[in-house]
Amino acid sequence: MEGYCVKCKEKREIKDSEEVTMKNGRKAMKGKCPTCGTGMFRILGK
Repeated sequence: MEGYCVKCKEKREIKDSEEVTMKNGRKAMKGKCPTCGTGMFRILGK
């Protein structure tokens, strides 16, 4: 799964990604940036 790293300012593969459900019931992927280690988050479709 690919996501946007705010710190690196480019799209990267999400490391240690796991699917989570947000409060509103939508699914999202949560993980870390492989380069800088910053937390990454990507909201998925319904």
